[in-house]
Amino acid sequence: MASTLLRRVPWLAALVVLALLAFGWYWRSGGQETQAAFRTAKVERGDIRVAISATGSLSALSTVDVGTQVSGLVESVAVDYNDKVRKGQVIARIDPSTVQARVTQVAAALASAQASAAQAKAGLAQAEADYARKSDLVQKQLIARSDFDLATAARDQARAQLAAANANIRQQQAALDSARVDLGHTDILSPVDGVILSRSVEPGQTVAASFQTPVLFKIAEDLRQMQIVLAVDEADIGQVKVGQQASFTVDAFPDRRFDGKVQQVRLAATNTANVITYPVVVSVTNADLSLLPGMTVNAEIEVSHRDGVLRVPNAALRYKPADDTNVATRGSGLTDELPGIVADLKLNAAQQASFDAALAAMRERFAARAAAAKNDSGGSALFGRGPSGSSAGGGNSNGGNDGAIRQRMLERYGQQFAEFRAALDAAQQAHWDSALTALVSARRAPIYMLVDGKPRAMSVRIGVSDGSVTEVTGDLREGDVIIVGSGRAGQ
Repeated sequence: MASTLLRRVPWLAALVVLALLAFGWYWRSGGQETQAAFRTAKVERGDIRVAISATGSLSALSTVDVGTQVSGLVESVAVDYNDKVRKGQVIARIDPSTVQARVTQVAAALASAQASAAQAKAGLAQAEADYARKSDLVQKQLIARSDFDLATAARDQARAQLAAANANIRQQQAALDSARVDLGHTDILSPVDGVILSRSVEPGQTVAASFQTPVLFKIAEDLRQMQIVLAVDEADIGQVKVGQQASFTVDAFPDRRFDGKVQQVRLAATNTANVITYPVVVSVTNADLSLLPGMTVNAEIEVSHRDGVLRVPNAALRYKPADDTNVATRGSGLTDELPGIVADLKLNAAQQASFDAALAAMRERFAARAAAAKNDSGGSALFGRGPSGSSAGGGNSNGGNDGAIRQRMLERYGQQFAEFRAALDAAQQAHWDSALTALVSARRAPIYMLVDGKPRAMSVRIGVSDGSVTEVTGDLREGDVIIVGSGRAGQ
């Protein structure tokens, strides 16, 4: 029997060694699996620039279409493409002979009307003299009454003839003035200082002035100041404000970026294939005249710029553990951010005491509701329950209930801190109201920190985002490790 045991000792020893090796491998692989279970990133401090993209085209601040007000044969054209012109400069001339003949004709008609007026004036003088004589005679009963009536009628007729002759003079004078104006319009003048963009007339061509006068020239004003008309999508137009900075590129200078400023947000929407866009005008300085009208522009309008803020990758806001029932919670509700608001109010001792009392009462109520919710659910909620059954962390609500819940939260906070608010002066009250409204209205989301190898949930307030990182506010510090995804094989 002793010999049998001696023969089995090596086998037992070998089994013990194999068991130890297997345990060590399992322990080591388990530690590595725990380390590789999550992909992480660190909370960092930096700048976030938020911009929206749009396309458009460059144009002069003002482009004038020049036509003609008289019809006729184009006698000469004095300018060509890209020529600089001054206001009042002759840029083309229409043959004036036809208009000059009309001027001569109307001038003759005016002279005739003046002669007729002189004749009517002489007739009136004779009729008035006859009327005066017969008026004297009829009073002395030396002539019949009918003769006096005829003299009166002749006088009135002579006055009417003179008035008609004077009216004809004015009519002919107006016709002469119009003909002379038309004669002046045979010289086509530049209405502004600028550059000839296009010319669509040649000497010898006949042009006709009508209701739709043809455009003979396009003149752009000073190209050192230009504008871009961008088509901004309706989803982004609410963020665009006058005065915001813009930058853009053009295909002619792909390595150069130009700057501009939003000058106007127009209300006239454009519907293209059921896509609604709004025109946004951006003013541009073109000192070196490198930019030309009509160039296609790819622009970015900076709608927000935050410097030195805490930011996390957007993946951290999308991550959620497959099973978060056992995830520990690290609270960071609205009440935790209220002291930061009042820090800017410079409270006196009485105001600070009133705020501390209201805050303590609210935290007690939250704690009681969180305990009741835990007992009802048989476990711990992810975030403590806030007023009206909402999340104290302000988690995202369902659809249309979000606005109503936030309104009730704002009312509850207003009631809880009514006595404190009454102790503030007008300026402090305005600051408190705006800050509290912004706090309650802010978007919130959970993120998960990696603490001792395990995820810990936290509610944070979400700020601006540039598409890759997002500003966050809450119980976070620079350098904290957060989870951005689950581990994968080979990582």
